[in-house]
Formats: sequence, C-alpha cells, structure tokens
Amino acid sequence: MSSADVEARPREGHPDIEARLREPWSDLETDHATAFARQRAGATFGIWIFLASEVLFFGALFLTYTAARLANQEAFAAAGRETNIVYGTLNTAILLTSSLTMAVASQAAEKGLFRRLTLGCLAATAALGLAFLVVKGFEYREDIEKHLVPGAHFALAQAPAQIFFAFYWLVTVVHAIHLSIGIGLVTRLIAKGRRDPDFLKENPQVEVTALYWHLVDLVWVFLYPMLYLPGRSG
Repeated sequence: MSSADVEARPREGHPDIEARLREPWSDLETDHATAFARQRAGATFGIWIFLASEVLFFGALFLTYTAARLANQEAFAAAGRETNIVYGTLNTAILLTSSLTMAVASQAAEKGLFRRLTLGCLAATAALGLAFLVVKGFEYREDIEKHLVPGAHFALAQAPAQIFFAFYWLVTVVHAIHLSIGIGLVTRLIAKGRRDPDFLKENPQVEVTALYWHLVDLVWVFLYPMLYLPGRSG
C-alpha cells in the first residue's frame, strides 16, 4: 500500500473536515441575516400601520375642514387672507428640503456606506426641523398680536372665520408636535451613530424614522394650500 493510499484512507466515508469546521459559523451567519431581515420587516410593517392610523386621523380633519369651507366660502376666504403666506411658503421650502436630506441619509445608511454623509444629512434634517419651528413661533406671535385666536377678541367680524382659525391652530399645533417628535428621533440616531460607527449601517431604525419624517412633511404639503391660499388663489 502506497503512502498516498494511507493518506487518502481517513478521508474515505467522512465529510470534508474543512467544510464541517465551517458549518457552525455559516449557520451563525445565516441566523444573523435571518434575524436582521425579520427585524427589518417587523419594524417596517409596524411603522406602516402607524402611518396608516395617522393618515386616517389627518384625513378626518381635512374632510371636516373641506365641509366647513364649502359651507362658508366667503368667511374662509377672508380668514385665509389673514394668514402670513411668506412664513407659510418659507416653512414649506424648509420641510421639502428636509425631506431631501432625510432621503439621502436613509439611502446612505441602507447602503452601509458614507457614515459621515449619513450623520451630516441627519444633522441637516434636524436643523431644518428646528428652523421650521422657529419660523412657526414667529408666525404664532404675529397671529396672537393680530387677534387671530378664536374667542371674544377675535379680529374678524364673520363668525365662520373663527372655524377656519380653530382648524388652523388645531392642525398646526398637532403638526408641530409630530415634527418635534421627528426631531427627537433624528437626534437619537445622530447621538447613537456618533458613539457607534456601525450603528447606522443598514439599520432599519433609519428607514423607519425617514418614513415618519416624510409623512410629517406630506401633511404640511396638504396644509399649505388649505391654510394659506384661500382668498388668494383666484
């Protein structure tokens, strides 16, 4: 029997040793990938359910506004002319820009590359959100000074105009609260991303936060013509 036959005999009837050594590690890699995929799917499904409930909430408000406006067109037009279209347009531009920076951050995180780009775009998104709130604060101060808060000292003579501004205050305050929550979520991602270089890499939390942010921006896109264009569009 040759030495080659002796060396080959232990291998006969047995799996490849190197392959068997790899099996536990390949199982771990598969399990990790499966768990990550399930986590991502669960997070995405959960945020879509939440977003659907938000759409129903704001949709009900928009339908109520539409019905009231159709019944009181002249009063709503007069009230709409009292809103500050400069502030409204500026805030619309701010939020549209923030949607762009949020989208870039989400894509960069999904690719697992450009950590600095992801962090920079997240920081820009949060800063733009804060800028929106600052502008809105100035607008609120002007509204109060002009007595555009529904009540005994309301500035406009038409009673239905108070309905317009009741809706204005309700939806803009609710929107500002949602935006503040979004800023908090983005700030959390920034803080964790700075501490852990791999935190943002392919993390579903970035995608979930981006979806929430885009919804808040989309709500404002609908609010802008409803609040700032009546009485000015024709």
